Amino acid sequence: MTDAPEPGRAPTARSGRRPLARHGVQSSPGPVAQLMKAVAIVLAVVLVSGVGVAAYTWFTLASTFADGSVDLDGQESVPPDIGAIEGGVNLLLAGTDACEPEYAQYFGDRCTGADAEAELNDVNMLVHISDEPRRVTVISFPRDLMVPIPSCTHSDGTVTSAMSKRPLNSAYTNGGDAGLACVVSTIAALTGQDIPFAAKVTWGGVIEVTNAVGGVEVCIANGIRDHHTGIDWEAGNRTIAGLEALQFLRTRHGVGNGGDLGRISNQQQYMSRLARKLISDEVLTNPATLYSLASTAVENVTPSKSLTNPLTLMQIALAVKDVRFEEIVFLQYPVVEDPDDPNKVVPDEAAAAALWAALEANQPIVLSGEASQGDGVVVVEPETPQEATPEEPATPADPGETAAPGETPGTVTTLPESITGQTAAQETCSNGNLGG
Repeated sequence: MTDAPEPGRAPTARSGRRPLARHGVQSSPGPVAQLMKAVAIVLAVVLVSGVGVAAYTWFTLASTFADGSVDLDGQESVPPDIGAIEGGVNLLLAGTDACEPEYAQYFGDRCTGADAEAELNDVNMLVHISDEPRRVTVISFPRDLMVPIPSCTHSDGTVTSAMSKRPLNSAYTNGGDAGLACVVSTIAALTGQDIPFAAKVTWGGVIEVTNAVGGVEVCIANGIRDHHTGIDWEAGNRTIAGLEALQFLRTRHGVGNGGDLGRISNQQQYMSRLARKLISDEVLTNPATLYSLASTAVENVTPSKSLTNPLTLMQIALAVKDVRFEEIVFLQYPVVEDPDDPNKVVPDEAAAAALWAALEANQPIVLSGEASQGDGVVVVEPETPQEATPEEPATPADPGETAAPGETPGTVTTLPESITGQTAAQETCSNGNLGG
């Protein structure tokens, strides 16, 4: 499957920003990227509960949210209780490229050719919420990651055959009408993590949710041109919503080295800025915006049955509502080139083991690698702080000074350099290229 051109580009906003050098291109086929709307639903729940939107509203929304929900193989719902959810928890968020009739016009050949009926999980994110002290780690898995796909059971009892090595984004199709459950089983088998909650969002869902939040301002360095997704934007800050947001999330030819790994880091920039937007006064103090965002997310997400109880949603919200931006980390699952196919990748087993050990230790994560494995973003360095006065000498930050409650001062876990990513506190810009 290839990225399809999109007719009807929105007007472009232009402003100046320093240009950056272009980089070489790494091949990696594929479209899509409509992730964080699922992250948005978790964050929206946090914000709505924090602002105090009436409980009956959530019960009303939950009845809609439960429609079409999906059973996960071997997973049971966590019994709801008052207060934050106990222990750590994992949520799987899948973004699929379904050609929904009301949006298919935007996706050209992808939704008119022979593959129009197929639906691939091109975005796969595991959201890990730790036990106390609470931290959030969002791990993105490349669509072209070659992994075993386990046998999956359709709703009619049909069981598919397990496959020893297939692209991760084929798991949803392999699962048929139980596609989300099959994606969860695949990621659970790969990572060894228990995943009791999951949700799916389509291209159309991203368009609707980004409209509901009122757009997100992203940073573009060097400009982006990608005829596959219909982008021709100059460098600068740009507020994107709806179709433009989806175009930005889908682009890979227009950022970094043109591969899927660069696209992942570009999506992480958007997620980080979305998180900051959702916590801002612009959203947090506006009940109408919060309700619109929550109701739109509910209407556009297909959840696992375990995620449909409003009390469970509240528990998850309470668990993450006070997490600092420094403790919200967006990572790419570590990979290396597939020796059998240069256009695919396979797990970096040693680095992955270090990642799971770090999450188990539940200590602050230090990123020692680059922000992007595929040159998709550049880090914007903070302005040089003012010189300290003699009365207030400057001192280096002590990790122990910012330890979260219940945490041993000074203890951190440094991830291997091969694990790329950023925190929600960092500012990055799309490392655009004009050759897409």
